[in-house]
Amino acid sequence: MSDIIRRDPRAEWIARNRLHPLHAAMQKAETSWMGPNGIVRKNPHAVGFIGPNGIKRIDRSGAQQGGSGKRTTASAVVQLPLHVIEQPAFYIAVVPDMIGGRLSAHDKDLLGLANKLAGSDGAVVAVVFGEYKENAFDTAGVDRLLHLDGELFDGYAPEQRILALGAVESQLAPRHWLLPDSRTGGGELGRRLAAKLGERPATRVWQVAEGQCIGRAGAGREDLVRRAPRLILAAVECAEPVSDSRHEVRPLELQGKIARNLPRIEDLGAVAVDPALIPMAEAEFILSGGNGVKDWTLFHRAAVALGATEGASRVAVDDGFMPRNRQVGATGTWVTARVYMAVGISGAIQHLQGIGACDKVVAVNMDPGCDMIKRADLSVIGDSAAILAALIERVAAYRQAGERDAA
Repeated sequence: MSDIIRRDPRAEWIARNRLHPLHAAMQKAETSWMGPNGIVRKNPHAVGFIGPNGIKRIDRSGAQQGGSGKRTTASAVVQLPLHVIEQPAFYIAVVPDMIGGRLSAHDKDLLGLANKLAGSDGAVVAVVFGEYKENAFDTAGVDRLLHLDGELFDGYAPEQRILALGAVESQLAPRHWLLPDSRTGGGELGRRLAAKLGERPATRVWQVAEGQCIGRAGAGREDLVRRAPRLILAAVECAEPVSDSRHEVRPLELQGKIARNLPRIEDLGAVAVDPALIPMAEAEFILSGGNGVKDWTLFHRAAVALGATEGASRVAVDDGFMPRNRQVGATGTWVTARVYMAVGISGAIQHLQGIGACDKVVAVNMDPGCDMIKRADLSVIGDSAAILAALIERVAAYRQAGERDAA
């Protein structure tokens, strides 16, 4: 496992995007190359570095900066510009789902829409309930962070959360409320909030521009255009996520106490479900195998160890290794998993279309140049059997350590 090649998809995306502020910092300067006639050509402008006084310095020893010839990361060269709003003229309130304590792709799209509505005068307020693990609120576009923690908001507590959002409404009076129109909590919470505020929300919104919003209607076959209301329940890809600025994420506190709700529903926690019985369109973690999987018994063991729902490419299905209802892609099932792990899948265009809405993609493959590696957020280059066996061993050791700590 020591020969794993690690790649940074975000750095590669910045290097391809000429309009990004960090594009120039990600370009690798070629100092020499072989010419067509066999003579080595050198670029004199690529040798050396710019000193603190703006004068170019050349260090022949290679000990100073710029002499190693390695491409530095964007964060080491320059940081994104900081966006600061000291006295906002108004607020845009966002209530992300925060599945697993982190911002999902849907949440980041929502924050991108909020920054679009806020412009240069408004501030984006993110209202986060319970414990969270996210540490990149600044690059996601959050100007103010209101963290509401405590046992009152643990588990399924929509009525208590609505009381808290009512307190936010009284204190900040946001110009717009934005919530994800999702089945993981945002859709229900947004409709409850609309009833409390007496607002008529715009649902399944995929575009907001010039004071109007466009939402899906007629089972997704038609678009409904209306004036943008205060409460918007947005769909996936409603806007581009924030990528060219940092925000200060200033902590915000509510004034006064939040009324305590007498719960009428008791949350007994999550119920264990066999991953094999979960439809792939609803699965949050999918382990998918392709032509590169040689040991399918080991693949099934890995799926059980990880608690993942099994999927497959069209090649694996056609070869009879997996049933037809497990095929992922445009010709199979379109999936929206939070984590999609592709083992031995090269990445045909139909397969990549089927996983387009997945949040995080992990690719295990022998070919570092295949399309699945380019799509992945994390890539592991190596033999699939060895990697799956090591993964099973690590998961078993982690669970045994947890059982010892619990004992």
